[in-house]
Amino acid sequence: MISPEKYASSRNYVDGSVTYLSPYISRGVISTRDVFDHLQSLDLPWYKIEKLVQELAWRDYWQQIWIAKGEEINSDLRNIQSNVANHEVPKAIIEARTGIEVVDRAINELYETGYMHNHMRMYVASICCNIARSHWLEPAKWLYAHLLDGDLASNQLSWQWVAGAFSNKKYVANQDNINKYFHSDQKNTFLDVDYSEFEALSIPEILHDTAPFELSTPLPAIDLSILSSEKPTLLYNYYNLDPEWHANEDHQRVVLFEPSFFSKNPVKQNCIDFVFKLIKNIPDAKIFIGEFSELLKHIHAEHIVYKEHPSNGHYQGKEEPRDWLSGVTGYYPSFFKFWKKCKKELKP
Repeated sequence: MISPEKYASSRNYVDGSVTYLSPYISRGVISTRDVFDHLQSLDLPWYKIEKLVQELAWRDYWQQIWIAKGEEINSDLRNIQSNVANHEVPKAIIEARTGIEVVDRAINELYETGYMHNHMRMYVASICCNIARSHWLEPAKWLYAHLLDGDLASNQLSWQWVAGAFSNKKYVANQDNINKYFHSDQKNTFLDVDYSEFEALSIPEILHDTAPFELSTPLPAIDLSILSSEKPTLLYNYYNLDPEWHANEDHQRVVLFEPSFFSKNPVKQNCIDFVFKLIKNIPDAKIFIGEFSELLKHIHAEHIVYKEHPSNGHYQGKEEPRDWLSGVTGYYPSFFKFWKKCKKELKP
């Protein structure tokens, strides 16, 4: 059960009252608006739900930037990341052997479950970008590949925020900070320093070795003979698996997996397995493995309906709007300028 009050006070702690809804929002099963509508139904005063609503707004904010900037979210947006020593991923991160116990446990949990606490993601990003001095992009791809809630906008832009490429300063956390929020008492790590020492900190020996991020996503072969070329078709994808979309209407329902998308943005098998479980909630869903241009050989564009999303700007057919948290759209260089407009619309 969602507890907005507990969320606001404890969300940064490893055992905080988080919602665990992120994978379902990322995969389009539910929307930020759905969650907000639920919060409103609790009939709580605004101050008790505001922090959770603000976090929903962060997700929409990242999406609006993706819409505005497109592929540029994969490059330094506002500032060139400074003091970069490599364009790979520290092996100690990949192999979960940084020596920081809660970080290593969190990475192993990520591999096993596809989940990493949001505060821990910031720690990991800081270690990669600001301690190992890796450019943010390759480590960001590594994390995205393992996350069940992987969202390119939230992921790439959050990494840029940590690395100082989309913020005014880099984010760092020392061992005391990690101990506080993850209930540990470890000492004598490379992060067991005062904040004043970070700027002059040399790359710790454990982080010297790096490796390129390399992964290919396995996509199954699917028999296409069952597709109807003339029937009205709802087109789903990795970012839209809403089982309630045009519920109880007579449509052909096709889930599109484009190899080109997963070649550029690979994910692990557990992410694909999770998606296939979600597809089971879509009545009579048919799966198409191939490019959208290939799908047009089987279904006429005039019969295709799809939801707007930054990943499918090349689709043809009828585009339907998503359920956004608010009516605020466009690019804002600052989240709080975006949030100020959202809050004006959303607050009773």
